[in-house]
Amino acid sequence: MLDKLKQVEDRYEELCARAEQPDFYADPKKAAAWLREQKELAPIVAAYRAYCAAQRDMQDAAELMAGQADAELKALCQEELAGAKKRAAALEQELRVLLLPHDPNDGKNVILEIRPGVGGEESALFAHSLFRMYSLYAAARGWTVELLNYSETELGGIKEADFMICGAGAYSRLKFESGVHRVQRVPETESGGRVHTSTATVAVLPEMEEADVDLRPEDIEMQVYRSSGAGGQHINKTSSAVRLIHRPTGIVVACQEERSQFQNRERCMMMLSSKLYQLEQERIESAVSSERRSQVGSGMRNEKIRTYNFPQSRVTDHRIGLTLYQLDSILNGGLDPILDALIAADQAEKLRRSESSDKS
Repeated sequence: MLDKLKQVEDRYEELCARAEQPDFYADPKKAAAWLREQKELAPIVAAYRAYCAAQRDMQDAAELMAGQADAELKALCQEELAGAKKRAAALEQELRVLLLPHDPNDGKNVILEIRPGVGGEESALFAHSLFRMYSLYAAARGWTVELLNYSETELGGIKEADFMICGAGAYSRLKFESGVHRVQRVPETESGGRVHTSTATVAVLPEMEEADVDLRPEDIEMQVYRSSGAGGQHINKTSSAVRLIHRPTGIVVACQEERSQFQNRERCMMMLSSKLYQLEQERIESAVSSERRSQVGSGMRNEKIRTYNFPQSRVTDHRIGLTLYQLDSILNGGLDPILDALIAADQAEKLRRSESSDKS
């Protein structure tokens, strides 16, 4: 590990020196890539240097203690040695996490798609609750929400909602939200006070550009139609909404939130690129492990990843066995306790695999 860390530090110093050259921005694309790499390496280098400092402190304290006759001073040296060992151990663990394989999409914006599942109108209302939860979470972090395709039911539920959250690290924080979300509550439409169980599905995709995916124009069928949602007189009177069908895969994307057909088509192309990228990633992953399922299932209850229980004000993430009695806070955008736990569990699993691989 130390050899690898030294190589990372050398590369970081090389990038820092390059950034000081007068012709650094001669090629803006290369300059941007170098700055991005420098930013990614910075926390690793900082932790590595702190680790080296802790190792030096350990060595100094051990040498002082070995040549010390005074009992009181020897005890102080032992205390310093113990503190340096504790710092070094913590930094070593941090470095192991920092050196884990990096997801190249973590810094990208994220596209979320929410659909009702089992439960009729109550499922559509729950889908709206999820859309509101993610919107409030984004706002709390200073991110922006851009609607791509949004259709409501008569009672204010969601038939479908496609939206993009733009902000630093948006995908890295929200990528574990994919799957079936289950709600247990008394629906607004229930007069007898009975608790119903309904579901909604969430898909999470990194924003991809057309250049990132092989898109052939002859594979794409474009349809235009009038917007079905609220969008002002212009949208309702002109066929500005766009639907794209990718013939080889059958993937369908739609956008009706922009005012012009051209803008909606651009949005659709971005959504299609993201879906095709995700499809290819799933194909690669399934080749490695057939047990890995796709992001969103059919909406059946036995596929749930999380349950929101209103009678007990309880939220349970079934993947990591986490239960929190903070339902109101979470639905109002307070997702960080769940997301932090999911990220920590993912890192722990990657570390376990890495250590097992090293031993073998």
